[in-house]
Amino acid sequence: MPLLDLVIVGAGPAGITAAVYAARKKMDFAVVCEDIGGQAAWSGEIENYTGYQFITGPELAAKFREHLKQYDFDLREGVGVSKIEWQKPNFKLQASNNESLYSKTVIIASGKRPRLLNVPGESEYKNHGLTYCATCDAPLFPNKEVAVIGGGNSALDAVLQLIKIASKIYLIDIAEKLDCDPVMAEKAAASPKVEILNKTKVAGIFGDKFVKGIKVETGGQSREIPVEGVFVEIGLTPNSELIDFVKKNELGEIMVNCAAETSVPGLFAAGDVTDVPEKQIIIAAGEGSKAALAAFRYLSTHREAAIG
Repeated sequence: MPLLDLVIVGAGPAGITAAVYAARKKMDFAVVCEDIGGQAAWSGEIENYTGYQFITGPELAAKFREHLKQYDFDLREGVGVSKIEWQKPNFKLQASNNESLYSKTVIIASGKRPRLLNVPGESEYKNHGLTYCATCDAPLFPNKEVAVIGGGNSALDAVLQLIKIASKIYLIDIAEKLDCDPVMAEKAAASPKVEILNKTKVAGIFGDKFVKGIKVETGGQSREIPVEGVFVEIGLTPNSELIDFVKKNELGEIMVNCAAETSVPGLFAAGDVTDVPEKQIIIAAGEGSKAALAAFRYLSTHREAAIG
């Protein structure tokens, strides 16, 4: 296999933007991804991405794909990366199709995946009333009764967003008390719209074409709560298992500096897989551009990793 200038892992907003910048810099690179769009493609409606007053997640993913078609590079869609090795000064990437790629630099833009409830109805109603992103989808539920699952800061953040939009919010937490900033809990408890259910487990989600309610268990008793929206906010897991020689934080996120550089020379990371705060489409895109420019600068200033 030839030695590439760059391999980009992932094609969400960060990976796609990195690819656009790498193409414009005439780098010899490949993008390896399971799909195009990443988590952005899951969103029902997006109203906070600059340049689009309104666009759906699938439509934005189609725009990403259309943009990528303007450039000539090696796109390996439907392929994951199972392992990255550092063969100093270069890198070897093991793909899920058993191919190996060799590159002078790598940008990891593999994103995060939501932690799942693993209850009946979850997969069936995903994007049909069940969502993993309140920032993306809360405006879709005006004057509706909804449930937020979780008890940490992300769950409370979802509740506080929904107070301005929904008519009723059930905050369902399996723990005895909320594990969030006290100020957030106080604000939620002060709203007449919010009902907090501690020590409560979600047992299932039901409906027809869209969510109609959830089944919960409290103290050995089961009941159904009618809601039209379910926000699962029990955390995200970074897709960082493919690499074990880079510095990560306690959450497993790859640590980067302001130039998207990791603890390993020639290795960069961008988007939700990193420790950059606020997991938003536009932030991931900006980080992707920074990562590609940093990779180009690295190739331009290191003799052993020159472009070409």
